[in-house]
Amino acid sequence: MKSVTGLFVVSVLLCSTISSWSATSYGANISRLGPADFSGVNNFSTFLLDRVSGMLYLGAQDAVIAVDTANLSKRKMIEWSVPEEKRKSCVAKGKTEDDCKNYVRLLEFLGDGHIYACGTFAFDPQCAFINISSFTLETHEDGSIKMETGKGKCPFEPSQHYTAVMAGGILYTAATSNFLGTMYDISRATGIEQERIRTEQSINWLSDPEFVSSAFIQEDEKNNPNGEDDKIYFFFTEVAKEYDLYTKVKVPRVARVCKSDVGGMKTLQRRWTTFLKAQLVCEDRASGQRFNVLTDVFTVQHQPGDPSSTHFYGIFTSQWEREELSAVCVYSLEEITKVMNGPFKELKKTCENWINPEPIPTPRPGQCLNSALKEQGFESSLKLPDKVLTFVRDHPLMENSVVAAPLMIRNGITYTKLAVTLPMTSSGLKQHMATVLHLGTDRGELHKVAVVGPNANLIEEVPLFSAQEPVNNILLYKDEALVGTPFSLVKLPVVNCSLYSTCEVCARLGCVWRHKEGACAIMTHDKVVEAEDLVRQCNKGEGLCSPPVIEMRVENGQRVLLSCVQVSPRPCHWDHPLHSHTRRHNYDLEVHVTTDSVGTYVCLCDEAGRDQPPCRRAEYQLTLDNPSMGGNVAIAGGRHFLASHIIFFVFGFILGGILLFLIYKRQGGMRGGGHSSSTLEKGRDLLPSTDTPQSPSSASLLSEAVPLTEKRNGTLNGHGHNMHPGGHSGRHIYANSSGLKLQESAVNLAEELDGRERAGPDGEEEGLGDGLSEMEEEFSKMPCLRGAPLAQCEESSI
Repeated sequence: MKSVTGLFVVSVLLCSTISSWSATSYGANISRLGPADFSGVNNFSTFLLDRVSGMLYLGAQDAVIAVDTANLSKRKMIEWSVPEEKRKSCVAKGKTEDDCKNYVRLLEFLGDGHIYACGTFAFDPQCAFINISSFTLETHEDGSIKMETGKGKCPFEPSQHYTAVMAGGILYTAATSNFLGTMYDISRATGIEQERIRTEQSINWLSDPEFVSSAFIQEDEKNNPNGEDDKIYFFFTEVAKEYDLYTKVKVPRVARVCKSDVGGMKTLQRRWTTFLKAQLVCEDRASGQRFNVLTDVFTVQHQPGDPSSTHFYGIFTSQWEREELSAVCVYSLEEITKVMNGPFKELKKTCENWINPEPIPTPRPGQCLNSALKEQGFESSLKLPDKVLTFVRDHPLMENSVVAAPLMIRNGITYTKLAVTLPMTSSGLKQHMATVLHLGTDRGELHKVAVVGPNANLIEEVPLFSAQEPVNNILLYKDEALVGTPFSLVKLPVVNCSLYSTCEVCARLGCVWRHKEGACAIMTHDKVVEAEDLVRQCNKGEGLCSPPVIEMRVENGQRVLLSCVQVSPRPCHWDHPLHSHTRRHNYDLEVHVTTDSVGTYVCLCDEAGRDQPPCRRAEYQLTLDNPSMGGNVAIAGGRHFLASHIIFFVFGFILGGILLFLIYKRQGGMRGGGHSSSTLEKGRDLLPSTDTPQSPSSASLLSEAVPLTEKRNGTLNGHGHNMHPGGHSGRHIYANSSGLKLQESAVNLAEELDGRERAGPDGEEEGLGDGLSEMEEEFSKMPCLRGAPLAQCEESSI
């Protein structure tokens, strides 16, 4: 036991030294602005970056701040507050003092040297114009600020979900449109008055949505033979109306409108004629778990300059999970377009069957204008027939869903913001092989995940802010990341190969490991090298398949965790004594120490492929400390433990028999009293709320992704985050591709594990068996334990 404790202390000191060195080397490349640097201004909600000048504009509470990204100490501020009388009027309507301020939620370039800025302005949204050259608000001759209404352009309340995008100088928004926050619109908010159109006020179109993101996809003029129109996409979560469940089921959606849409002549006047939406499915096929709440989307072109290569990376969580849980799924524009061109969902039904869908009129409802339509005489949406407009008004939802498997899944983590670095540079050169996900958390951390093919590998965790500051903005600019919270701003390198101290992490990121120097460097050539080849080079260069044997002295009854670092997505297995009591935790092995558990434990991983011998990643030699005394105690304790379990089992079996007899007797009395079987059938349980209709799977860019799952601190043997003043330390660099942190100790007491179940010889949990299943079935039939009855069947037309 003393040797184990000593090893643990040495490991902690070693890991602390590595973390301190990482933080120190990283601190030289980081710039930080905290609350004190902004002179009391806070609640930063939106970023706008001028990529030519490098000036970053921050929308805040009662202010707009300009920061030079080359030197964060250079900054300017515009004050834009609410007059005192208006603020008092807002408070008199029942709002709080804080909410009755002006929160700048929208900043967009107008293209004429001005920025269009909109704020909540004490629950009366207003928009103003910022002169970029002088960085001042435009004013009237009397000195008052030039403002126009911001209704439909900016939310009323600071905390309301909202998104906006500028397309060809015209603003498209998705926001609430009334003071109470009960009406929602996706609209063309600026431009010619007659062309300012919006969604229909119908739950068919928008049902209590939470808007997340939007993107303008402009067609390539040179490679657009069909004359397709430009499109705007909106991502949101809404309450599904297609599922007949008592619980409100949330569903992630993508909606599309066309840039040249101006509404209908009679039907859908001043409304979208091209509004279509589809469900996004982010589902782990192995477990069947769906992530149904969308929280952020990042849009990027996989081939710069080619709009058809656009992909959307989304952060998802689950409505049904109590613990923190996040997943990342990616969807291609091609997949979304295919679904939008597919069948429409028919939601009119009777009590028994779905009614056959209405025939689709010609031209196809909801499609954007193109050369073929214009040749048929439909130069504008105003010329579309009423039957086409009526159909799209009643059928905004598509039948098929856009399906993807998660790139990664994290337990114990809530991701709030996402940005993506692609392997290709803007010039088309291969900078590194990995797509890097930059993920902000609700506790002020930045996580980096390298995606190589279908494999996602957590490579780094950087605590940038305090745990009370969630990351709400991430911008990537000139190989740097600008990360913001409501109170602070940090600038740090996007990829810094020199910080990665192991060959494996270096290879997974796509950097090059220099064996002579023992350092990681940026790849300087454009030759495509597979990640597995680099990993094999690591194994050859560092002898990682021949690790030293770790000797451990353990005591009877003790539970220890043997660590195994998995590098490739291929499986690992353990060789261990035949009658040892073990249990797997990912790739680590928990051992319950008995006299049969002593011996050699070897972790073997198939990293080079099936035809190659496995790589020996770890080897442990377990030896009993004081075997005679400890063994007797363990055996005696085990016998008492077994005897007590047998007694409890017999007692429970007798009690269960008595209870079953009473249940059967009671049911017999009920049947004798005239209760029919139909009465009992009314107690049928509802389907679980997560059992939503499964959509057909479609091919996805990374549809065969291997999920990356782990808890907040990697495995439970990882060290915690230690936030030093200033937030510079606590950086974690991972030594493998599966997201495991640098190990504090080769052995970890299993009391730190969440599960404390008794493990059998084959690593399977022991229990009372299936004998309780019949009792549970009878319990479910008891009136007091039945679920709510099913809803009465009614005709509905959604």
